[in-house]
Amino acid sequence: MGIYTEYINRRLTFDQITVERKNQLKRISHLRKREIIVYASDSNKGTAPISILPPDLLPFKDQLDYVKTNEIDIILETPGGIAETVEDMVELVRSKYEKVGIIIPGIAKSAGTIFSMAGDEILMGVASALGPIDAQVVSNGKRFSADAFLDGLEKIKKEVLDTGKLNPAYIPMLQSISPGEIQHFENAQNFSKTLVTNWLSKYKFKYWERHNSTGEIVTKEEKEGRANDIAKQLCKHSDWLTHGRSIRIKDLNEMRLQIFDYSKDPELNDAIERYYTLLRMTFDLTGIYKIYETCNSQIYQSISQTAIPQIPIRKNIKPQAVHADFSCPKCATRYKIQLNLDKIVKIEAKAVQYPKNDIFVCPNCATQTNLTPMRMQVEAQTGQKVIF
Repeated sequence: MGIYTEYINRRLTFDQITVERKNQLKRISHLRKREIIVYASDSNKGTAPISILPPDLLPFKDQLDYVKTNEIDIILETPGGIAETVEDMVELVRSKYEKVGIIIPGIAKSAGTIFSMAGDEILMGVASALGPIDAQVVSNGKRFSADAFLDGLEKIKKEVLDTGKLNPAYIPMLQSISPGEIQHFENAQNFSKTLVTNWLSKYKFKYWERHNSTGEIVTKEEKEGRANDIAKQLCKHSDWLTHGRSIRIKDLNEMRLQIFDYSKDPELNDAIERYYTLLRMTFDLTGIYKIYETCNSQIYQSISQTAIPQIPIRKNIKPQAVHADFSCPKCATRYKIQLNLDKIVKIEAKAVQYPKNDIFVCPNCATQTNLTPMRMQVEAQTGQKVIF
């Protein structure tokens, strides 16, 4: 049985998922012999501010204050964000901790990949993925890769030099781009490369002292050269073709970037996979879109769950029941679902009792709908367990 299936079959409440998630985080910390912090966002909630953004600095710093050791692991789950904010977050971390491990159980794309390069150690599993770091820029309402644009501009220049004339088809595009914007694209691309080059040579390659092949001492220039080569490859849009491309352990090893494959350590792999499964369940079954946490503390950022209607929680401290409006996804018949939070509660008129197995069967068309997110949201909002 898979880990996800195991947890689903146990029908855990929000509080139980939280406790189990914390237990697995403590387990990882114990196995790694250092404290741990998590920065995770739900890439599936695209309407929420899921990217790495300046407002992240305050809650991230808050959770760092709970970490007292001089070594730290950071579990990172993010689709990307602003590189300048990543620089600020890395400065916070590297100013306080001597050794830093970056654990990627899922994805750390774009700016998340840049963040990863600031670790002394990068830990990934078989399903983990980083991504290209070519800067994404916006011009005339369009978002595109700075590297792809600059490559295209160079091709136009070469064509003009080779033919002695400018293809008229290029004129509208060139007229819409100012020299200042071109410089901005170059600066954005160089900024990503500079961060990765500096951090790899300073942190990741800190313990690279001798060449395996010759035994000779590795010079500072060689470290910087290797770091620069890796940064260039990660930035090269023409190699990856899309900004969302997944870069896995094999790809990084081919760049001569050493990655610790935690899947080869059965106990550590089990702890990380269990934590990540519970993290995803926390996101999938609630309106939470960002989690900053340590083993003993956490901060959630949440939006209303868009997959189900807003649930009106009664004002009394411990409500006996909650009612949620629900529309069958197939026939659109509307129902009022009653979720009991007390043992002895009568079903209100025209209400339907929440199903014991979480599966609601529409009386009108027999369509089955899993209402687990509804139950999880009620339990998260009220702090009480739904009683069947």
